[in-house]
Amino acid sequence: MLQEAYLNAFARLDGFHGEASLSTWLSRIALNAALMRLRSQKRVKRAAPAFTAADAEIIPFPLSSPTVDPERAMAQRQLLHLVEEATDALPETFRLVFVARVIEGLSVEETASLLDLPAATVKTRLHRARKLIRDRLEAQIGPVLIDAFPFAGARCERLTEAVIAKLGLEK
Repeated sequence: MLQEAYLNAFARLDGFHGEASLSTWLSRIALNAALMRLRSQKRVKRAAPAFTAADAEIIPFPLSSPTVDPERAMAQRQLLHLVEEATDALPETFRLVFVARVIEGLSVEETASLLDLPAATVKTRLHRARKLIRDRLEAQIGPVLIDAFPFAGARCERLTEAVIAKLGLEK
């Protein structure tokens, strides 16, 4: 799908007038291509979906250095998996904004233009998406964190806040 979108964009490069950033223009083309494919699939009404989450290839989380200990690397992969699950569980309206802003790195204005929404709506949906992700992560790993650090107290709280901040899920 993405390759098809980029081929379409390249073929229509002369249609880019610079009214929005190139990333917004490309994202809009990709989004429109995906929406068109969804519409055509709904019309065909297949017995089984053409693509399922099980078909997706998970790109491994890159390690920051080759000397990272395996325990830490495994913890990072597990956290990434939990964040991916929480993101996938978001309602579509929140997920689209979250992916555009946090994962794709688009600005509020670019995201608003891409999704044809007011900037205030983008900000609100991003705030709600982060809260939903934070609540889901807390429900999943909160009880584990209590038992994971026998010293608990302030050090545990600092560690938890640091992990949440690195994930971009500020409280």
